[in-house]
Amino acid sequence: MVLSQLRLLTKRLVAAALAAVFWATGVTVQAADIQPVQIAFLPDVHFHDIYADFRTDGFSGLANRKSGQQAAIRTMAAQLKSTRLFNENYFAFLAALDDIAAKGVKLVVLPGDFSDDSQPVHVRGLKQVLQRYSQQYGMQFLLTLGNHDPVRPLSHAAGKADYLGVDGKPQPIYSAGAGGCPDKATASPEDRRLVCSEQVKEAGYVELMTELSGFGFYPTVDYLYWETPFSDYSANGYELATAQAQADLQQRQYQICRQGGGGAYRQAGYTECRQVVDASYLVEPIPGLWLLAIDANVYIPDEAEPTGFKGSGNAGYNAVLKYKPHVIAWVEQVARRAQQQGKTLLTFSHFPMLEFYQGQSDHIAGLLGKNSAQLGRKPDDDVGHTLAKAGIRLHVGGHMHLNNTNLAHYSDGRYLLNIQSPSIAAYVPAYKLLTVLPDYDVEVDTIVLNEVPRFDELFEHYRLEHQQLRQTDADAAWNSGILQSANYREFANWHLRELTRQRFLPSEWPEELRTLLLALNGEQMAILTQLQTDMTLAQLQQSPEQLEQLMQSPQWQTAGQKLQQDAAKAGVVLNTFAGWHGFDVALDFYRLRNAGSLALTDISAERLAQYRFLAAQLARQATDRQNSGSLTAYVSKQFGLLFDMLAVFSKGVSYDHFRINLHTGELTPLPPDSAEKP
Repeated sequence: MVLSQLRLLTKRLVAAALAAVFWATGVTVQAADIQPVQIAFLPDVHFHDIYADFRTDGFSGLANRKSGQQAAIRTMAAQLKSTRLFNENYFAFLAALDDIAAKGVKLVVLPGDFSDDSQPVHVRGLKQVLQRYSQQYGMQFLLTLGNHDPVRPLSHAAGKADYLGVDGKPQPIYSAGAGGCPDKATASPEDRRLVCSEQVKEAGYVELMTELSGFGFYPTVDYLYWETPFSDYSANGYELATAQAQADLQQRQYQICRQGGGGAYRQAGYTECRQVVDASYLVEPIPGLWLLAIDANVYIPDEAEPTGFKGSGNAGYNAVLKYKPHVIAWVEQVARRAQQQGKTLLTFSHFPMLEFYQGQSDHIAGLLGKNSAQLGRKPDDDVGHTLAKAGIRLHVGGHMHLNNTNLAHYSDGRYLLNIQSPSIAAYVPAYKLLTVLPDYDVEVDTIVLNEVPRFDELFEHYRLEHQQLRQTDADAAWNSGILQSANYREFANWHLRELTRQRFLPSEWPEELRTLLLALNGEQMAILTQLQTDMTLAQLQQSPEQLEQLMQSPQWQTAGQKLQQDAAKAGVVLNTFAGWHGFDVALDFYRLRNAGSLALTDISAERLAQYRFLAAQLARQATDRQNSGSLTAYVSKQFGLLFDMLAVFSKGVSYDHFRINLHTGELTPLPPDSAEKP
């Protein structure tokens, strides 16, 4: 709809609208002085150094026959209950960087969660990889911080209970003062299975930014310009020495209070005010291109917390507007100067700036509950407009591990394009490639990682783990079919399948809806949507066997016959619906919600047509839905929401490849190209 409205605008009307905006803001726009350049965006790498050395700490690792090295990995059980992979993303990161190098791309952005909870052992491993690719291919890496790096603004004791031990059982590794490890690092734990290592504590801002200082956090000789929200210089007469002096972390701190922003923004009654580092920066890596890195982490002071701060968590830009107003003021200033100087300004941060579920957040809340499906991460409605008024036009974010593009136009002529880049550590593994062109055009492409060399290198260790689980707790064992994956894309698909079975369905779906889904195949679900019965949902919950009796009833046969006729008219065959089950519906929901059109190759066209048929059938019942306790009303409402979302997700306009003009906000979808790796 947005696209069709844009196409109705004539060039004259667009020019007039732009002129009015620029006149009102007092901005003089110059022609973009930039040569075409490509930038790769890889958020949520969650780098875990799978060959980290813990031998001096008492853990020799797992001897890997393929690599000849000692592996220090997390259990398969752990990563199949997490929204991210911990181990195989190591190989995916290398494959992505190799692909980027083969394309000749020199600028690579990591918009947060580049580490596994900012543990020094993994941060050092990441640094080594970045340095290697920088030296070998001339890549420049620019990083910003996510909620996993750092977890808290100050360093603190931490660790994990689920590294994989040599016997196939979990191996806990903690730093001093955590997980049973003595406060003194030199002391030996009583439990022989427990390993104590300072390599797994969670670093704070100072340690993290110091270790990764060469990747955007500090000015270097390679940058044409660099500043922070606290700099008192401008691009005119820029001097590296001045920038380096003002890059000191003592000069890059702001005051935050428990109730809101501090410093000049502090209000009467604000308490527990503390100083925190802000890692935001602006950099000009090549002539004419300004990249704005926003540190959108907000750590609210809380004396009850061990470090004195809450974690950044899901707050994102909802909290930034309240607790970091100095950043918004700086962004507005940067955007104005970019326009005045003819710079192409692109913004990146970890958190989304707009809704990321194709406008389906309210439907998801109605189906699963307002606190499910990571809806707490959704920016409030006024967030996008506030950021658009500050001058942000194109933003690339992460955090959600999903593929989504949202373009919001506002009545005052402003607009904001929020690009949610997928994670290479989740389904569908991919990254975004932006090509910045003259005249403020930007082309956006999505590069899928189907094939990843060495992705099965650790499978020998998982087989031992699975054997142990089968012997000790067979009910908790994960599906070993994942170890038959032919490629990384299939492996990530399996990861989502097990994540849906073990975590999403039990924790996110209401029990009554989950019970119905898991009891029915597609044909039975379809007939149930048309069934008229006096049975209440409460009766069915009390006596689940009544569902089987219902299927033998005359009403069921009548509903089936009518539905068969409707299906024939729509060109679908009802009895083919029996080829899928309620679990498949839930899995496809997550596939489509997470990956959009990238998921279509994993769901048959026939099944998608069946979903759309059911959505259309249920849409006709929408006006008849009542808030009663009947099974008929419940199925009509909840299945209606579910299948309608599946239809929207599967039929939505693909924004995996498109072009946008940063002056007009006009977005043009482009046909798929050969960018997807075979």
